[in-house]
Amino acid sequence: MLPLVVMAGCLIVWGRSCLVGQPGIERPIAGLFHARVLAIEPQPALQRDRLLLAMREPGTGRAIKARLNVPGEGAAGVAVGDLVAFRARLMPPAPPMLPGSYNFARTSWFTGIAASGAVIGEVRLVERGKRGQGGLARLRQSLTDHIARSIGDRRAGIAAAFVTGDRGAISPSDDQAMRDSGLAHLLSISGLHVSAMVGAVYVLVIRILALFPFVALRVRLPIVAAGGGALAGVGYTLLSGAEVPTVRSCFGALLVLAALVLGREALSLRMLAVAAFLVMLLWPESVTGPSFQMSFGAVLALVALTTAEPVKRFLGPRDESLAARGLRHLALLLLTGAVIDLALMPIGLYHFHRAGVYGALANVVAIPLSTFVVMPLLAGALVLDLVGLGAPVWWLAGISIDLLTGLAHWFASRPGAVNLLPATSPGAFALFVAGGLWLGLWSGRIRWIGLAAALAGGAMLAAAPPADLLVSGDGRHVGVVEDGGVVGEGGARLFVLRGGAGGYGRDNLMELAGMEGEPAALDRWPGARCNRDFCAFAIARSGAIWRVLVSRGRDAVPERALAAACERSDIVVSDRWLPRSCRPRWVKADRASLGRTGGLAIYLGKRRIDTVAQTQGEHGWWHPAPPALP
Repeated sequence: MLPLVVMAGCLIVWGRSCLVGQPGIERPIAGLFHARVLAIEPQPALQRDRLLLAMREPGTGRAIKARLNVPGEGAAGVAVGDLVAFRARLMPPAPPMLPGSYNFARTSWFTGIAASGAVIGEVRLVERGKRGQGGLARLRQSLTDHIARSIGDRRAGIAAAFVTGDRGAISPSDDQAMRDSGLAHLLSISGLHVSAMVGAVYVLVIRILALFPFVALRVRLPIVAAGGGALAGVGYTLLSGAEVPTVRSCFGALLVLAALVLGREALSLRMLAVAAFLVMLLWPESVTGPSFQMSFGAVLALVALTTAEPVKRFLGPRDESLAARGLRHLALLLLTGAVIDLALMPIGLYHFHRAGVYGALANVVAIPLSTFVVMPLLAGALVLDLVGLGAPVWWLAGISIDLLTGLAHWFASRPGAVNLLPATSPGAFALFVAGGLWLGLWSGRIRWIGLAAALAGGAMLAAAPPADLLVSGDGRHVGVVEDGGVVGEGGARLFVLRGGAGGYGRDNLMELAGMEGEPAALDRWPGARCNRDFCAFAIARSGAIWRVLVSRGRDAVPERALAAACERSDIVVSDRWLPRSCRPRWVKADRASLGRTGGLAIYLGKRRIDTVAQTQGEHGWWHPAPPALP
């Protein structure tokens, strides 16, 4: 039976990839384009709008979807369904910049996006779309605009994130504080939000109908209340954009309602298994993503904790005061927060390379504040606005949002509030996941075997060293990690070839190295010799000296001089094609070789090189360059 199940799973994955997968455009394209607007995502915090467009690929005429950023107010007056014209530069969806980086090409493959880029200038309206087209998107945007007018621009991002799922107006500082405090999950409509909406409607319906004896004596109120909760959950899911995490949470909520109607236990491993089966059947690609792993991991930890015999005895009925009972439930709330935080922290560290240390404490306050204060106030304000009486409730909602963001900033600013982790191999993470599943799915003493495996995997993740040398897939961005504690008050530092204030490349290098702050310029590396064309320096690791040569200019270089420099080097990195006469002693990473391997993470002490290509296989979203001719 098990081989058949595995085969069926492989067929589902293969079928999903073939049916949904959208190949990207073959090369960058610039010019004048016409397209139909499919979706608009305002991002005022970043001073831009993001458009999802349906268009024809130049040259082939293939129907494709493109995601473009429009700076400023260049998309003003454009609506969903409109035919527009614009000048832009289209790029194929980018593969991971480094091993362990975000894989936009894979995400685009399954979401049907074949190109991305930025609009140059303004978007010109050619033809208005049909009336009624994109009605739900228009309603969502009008609701977001109404929230911004009612509560103010400063709080509009957080408020809209709770109601419509639109996070474009959240300021970067608030967004980072929510991440570092472990509260970022509150900004993504998922299980907490959907269950709060469904639960509130369920309780309201059953309480209101119970006031009428004629109805209460003739109708099974739990069934009616469950139907009302289901309609509210589905409506909330559609209004918030029906993203995969929200749909997944809606599935789970509907299963809980079904269990209540049937008189079964609402939260159980069977319910979790059915929800996971449905998700893997419809979106098998989500299994490898952090959203699936963190949401199901949290529920699994919750179910495993609450069904454990010691916890059942701790919560069992007894003769005690109301205050003592409240303290016991508070203790369980703290314990639940700590267990879920410990279960999810390695997942967050593996995928995002950073996680908040005080997330359990912050969530103990933030989750009740969001569920019982912020969301009811926002819903009440929107309802009262129908009769023009929502202003006082909007004021209270603004204060509650200020409390939430203030809490996030306070926890994020505590010493040691953030754990940083460099990119690491999947083996340690797989060991942690296997141990966590064993611990959560089994009962009795045998489950504690999983704890040992989970602890071992977590320890291996925490002890993972950063790569000594990081090279982006285009060869333009190079990071060298200093040996820990040698220079600088904060221990190890990162030296980068191309600095500047921020930037996607620099941020990726810092993230994959597990560091924060400002990196140093590569020409400040001790003993480095740099000119406008190259930087030459030495790295000491494990008793050996590694000599590295990195190109930094675009001017022509005499081939004989370059060949001599390569011969003296162990590693040569360049964003251009190097001649065959350039033969370093170990690694030659030029445009030709990087086109085949993608970004590199080089571990000198272990003489190990991790490449992006090693994690991509032969999937349709990965297109390595052909081998060089002999």
